[in-house]
Amino acid sequence: MSTNKTPSDPPPDPKLNRILASLPASDYGRLLIDLELVEMPLGWTMSESGDHENYLHFPTSGIVSLIYSLENGSSSETALVGNEGVVGISIFMGGESMPTSTEVQSAGQAYRLSRRVMKREFALGGQLQHVALLFTQALIAQTSQTAVCNQHHSLDQKMCRWLLMTLDRSDSNELKVTQEMIGKLLGVRRESVTQVLGQLQNDHLLERARGRITVLDRTKLEKRVCECYAVVHDEYERLVPTKRASKK
Repeated sequence: MSTNKTPSDPPPDPKLNRILASLPASDYGRLLIDLELVEMPLGWTMSESGDHENYLHFPTSGIVSLIYSLENGSSSETALVGNEGVVGISIFMGGESMPTSTEVQSAGQAYRLSRRVMKREFALGGQLQHVALLFTQALIAQTSQTAVCNQHHSLDQKMCRWLLMTLDRSDSNELKVTQEMIGKLLGVRRESVTQVLGQLQNDHLLERARGRITVLDRTKLEKRVCECYAVVHDEYERLVPTKRASKK
């Protein structure tokens, strides 16, 4: 699903992805020739549960959800990934596949890297290996905290957590998402989503339109959310690089 480049629409800088931006010049230069830009359209299922993945994707924009589905057809989001990370960790973790599927919840673009090249980089034991493993630790923290949150906190708190985590991976305070999709990601009925979003709108934290949610007051949203958001946010800030590595 390669991008069609036009003169008026230049490709995004790969360094918009925090992992790629953190690499030393020598490592980045070696990878650059192997990076392939791809579109991530809304709703694209990048991989199904149990798939043997052949590419890692480093998003420069957009958001990807990791979704666990049950035999009865219900599902819920276990984690989400934006330009802070990479999709396809089974390639370098050695498990070859994941029990979750990956689905684009917010359209964007990513640079993909083949399994062969990533294994080569891991064999070198350089910065990409180091940062990819740090991101994986942060992703595990997000997955674990999401499980705790889903078990112990109210839907209002879970909604605030999800909105804030999505905003952190977006370049706008407007989210293009349906209430049906939110229900799928949180593992609840659409009617429950409508009720909670209605209360948040009545409290002037957000506005709703068809297929869109605009957050009006992030500060109030942060005061209303459970501690799970801060735990995950702080772990990402601690583990995932925010600046490019020094030149080597």
